[in-house]
Amino acid sequence: MAKHRLSSGVISRRQLLNSAGAFGLGSALNRLAPAFAKTKGQADSPALSGNIIDLVIAETPFGVRGRTGTAMTINNTVPGPLIRLREGQDVTLNVTNRLKETSSIHWHGVLVPTDMDGVPGVSFAGIKPGKTFTYRFPIRQSGIYWYHSHSMGQEQAGVYAPIIFDPIDPDPVKYDREYVVMLSDWSFASLETMIGDLKKRPGYFNYQTRTMAEFFSDVAERGWKPTIQNYLMWSRMRMDPTDLLDVTSSAYTYLMNGLPPESNWTALFQPGERVRLRFIQVGVMTFQDVRIPGLRMTVVQADGQDVQPVDIDEFRIGPAETYDVIVEPKENRAYTIFAETLDRSGYARGTLAPRSGMSAAIPELRRRPLRTMEDMGMPMDMGGMEMGGMGTHSRHGDMPMPPTKKDPKGGDMKMPDMEPSAGKHDMANMRGDEKPQPMPGKPGEHQTHDMQNMPGMQSGSGIPGTTPVRHGPDHHGSGNQSTPEFTRSRLDNPGIGFEGDERRVLVYTDLKSLHPYPDQRKPERELEIHLTGNMERFMWSLDGRKYSQAKEPVHFRYGERLRWTFVNDTMMEHTMHLHGMWMYLENGAGEYLPRKHTVLVKPAERVSVAITPDARGHWAFHCHLLLHMEVGMFRVVEVSDYLPELRS
Repeated sequence: MAKHRLSSGVISRRQLLNSAGAFGLGSALNRLAPAFAKTKGQADSPALSGNIIDLVIAETPFGVRGRTGTAMTINNTVPGPLIRLREGQDVTLNVTNRLKETSSIHWHGVLVPTDMDGVPGVSFAGIKPGKTFTYRFPIRQSGIYWYHSHSMGQEQAGVYAPIIFDPIDPDPVKYDREYVVMLSDWSFASLETMIGDLKKRPGYFNYQTRTMAEFFSDVAERGWKPTIQNYLMWSRMRMDPTDLLDVTSSAYTYLMNGLPPESNWTALFQPGERVRLRFIQVGVMTFQDVRIPGLRMTVVQADGQDVQPVDIDEFRIGPAETYDVIVEPKENRAYTIFAETLDRSGYARGTLAPRSGMSAAIPELRRRPLRTMEDMGMPMDMGGMEMGGMGTHSRHGDMPMPPTKKDPKGGDMKMPDMEPSAGKHDMANMRGDEKPQPMPGKPGEHQTHDMQNMPGMQSGSGIPGTTPVRHGPDHHGSGNQSTPEFTRSRLDNPGIGFEGDERRVLVYTDLKSLHPYPDQRKPERELEIHLTGNMERFMWSLDGRKYSQAKEPVHFRYGERLRWTFVNDTMMEHTMHLHGMWMYLENGAGEYLPRKHTVLVKPAERVSVAITPDARGHWAFHCHLLLHMEVGMFRVVEVSDYLPELRS
C-alpha cells in the first residue's frame, strides 16, 4: 500500500532569517511555495498520491513584499501540497494539528460521508491541538477541487490547497500540459481585526469613494438636479455606490500560487501546445476578473464538472469557484495571466512563457465601476435620467422595469422607503400583486410554492425569475438593512464592471453540461432563502437571522427533487456554497444544466438551483465570503427520510 511521509519539523524563524541573509529574503520565502507552483508542467511536478496521505497543519514564518509574519500552513507551504488521486479510489488522509487552536480540513466540492466533511460543530468536533483526525472516503467524482480549514480565520491565514481526481474514463479534454492556478488574498491582519474595523466603519477599506471632481463631472454631464438627487438617494440609503468589496487592496496582497505579482509565477509551454489552466479562487473576500491578453480561453470545466467548450476572453471568478480553461499559444513569446479585482484596486499576476525569466506587459487597472439603481433592483428612471452611479447599462442584458412611480408635484420618481426594517414578518405575495398576501406558515419559515405559478417564471425560458418580481414588505427583520424593489435572474449578465467592454465575457447561461444530467424530474417543491445584511453594522445573515438566531435547520427530504431559490437583498455579490451534494444551476440549458458546488449571486438577483438530496445527515450551507460566514451568513441543511411536518 503506497504511503506518503512528511519531513519532520517546521522551519524555524532563525533558519528563515539566516537563509534570507544568505540568499535574499524573496528567495527564502518563495521556497514556501509548494511543488506544483514551480515552473514546470504539472505532470513533472510531484503531488501527494497513494491510498494513505499524511498532512500537518502548523505555523510557519511567511513573508510578502519584504514583510514577514506567520502563516498557517499545510506541510509547511502556502498553498498546501497538491493531492492527486483517481476516481474510484479509496483514500485515507491523516491530518495532524500542530496549532495552538482547534483546526479542521473541509474537502470543498467533494462528495463525502457527512462525518468526513470537516465542519466543526456540524459534522465533527474539529481537530484539537496536538491531535490527528483520520478522514476516509471513496472518490466518487473527477475534476479539480480544493481543501481548506473550516475553522475561523485559518483559511485566510494559508490553510488551503488543490486536489485533482483523474477520471476513470478517458478525459474528454485533450491537453499537452497543465497547471493549477490558485488565486488568494493575503493579509497580515487577523480576521477578528478586519471584522472589528468593518463594524466601526463600513467603508473602512474603501479608498475609492467618489470625489468632488467626480461630482462636478456628473453635474456637467447630467445637470445639477439629477446629480444631487442621485447623491441624496445613496445618502438616504446609507450606502455608497463605490462599496464594491468589503476588503480591498488596502489590506490584501493578491497572490497567484502563493506568490505576489512581482514574483512573477511562471507556467512554461512550447508554441502550439494545448495548455490546461485550472483556476481556483481561494480569495476569502475577493472576486476577480481573469484574462490573458493576446490569448482566447476555452472553458472546459466549471467547479470540476465537464462543460461544453465555451470560447471567451475573460471570466469572473468568485470565492470558492473553479474554472478549467484551455489556451493554445502559437507565438514564441510571453503572455500575462491577469486576475483583476472586481473593484479594480489590485490584481494577481503570473506569466505563461516558453522560457523561465520572461514576462509580458501588465495591463493597466480599469476604472473603478459604480453601483447603479438598476444593480440595486430599483426603478432606473428619475425624471428621465438613469438612477445610479452615472454609469452606462451593461450590454449583456439590461433589466426591463415596470413603469416608474411619479411624484404628483413634479414628475420625478418618488423615493422608495429605504429605512431599516421595522421587523415586519408578513411575507408578500411573490407573484407581484400590489396588495401583499401573507403566505401560510410561521414567520421566516421556508415556504413550498405552487410549481405551476413560480415567482417570475418566464414562459419557455427555462430560467426561473427572469421576469422582475416585485419585492413585498420587508419580512426579514432588523438584520436586513433594506430590500430591492424588484429582483430577477440575471444569469446572462457577467456583473458590474464590464459596461462598454467588447471582450467576450463568460456568463452563467454559457455553461452547459457535457452530458445530460441524470435526474430529469421536475422539482416537486420549492424553497426560497433571502441573502440579507446590514452593511452599516457589518451584519450578514440569511432570512434576516444570523446563524446563532436560526431556530432549526433547513430540511431536505432524501431523494426528493427540489428547487432552491437564492434572493439577494443586499448590494454585494455573494457566492453560496452547499456541502455534500450538487446544485444544478437552472440557467435554461434544459437537459444539460451545469452542476456547481458554489453559485455566484449578484445584487438584487434571484438564482434558482435544482437539488436531489442524496446524502443523509447535516450539511453546511453558507456564503463563501469568509467574513460574511463568520458573522452569521450560515445555515445547516438536514437531509432525512421525512420532512418535519410528515414525521409521526
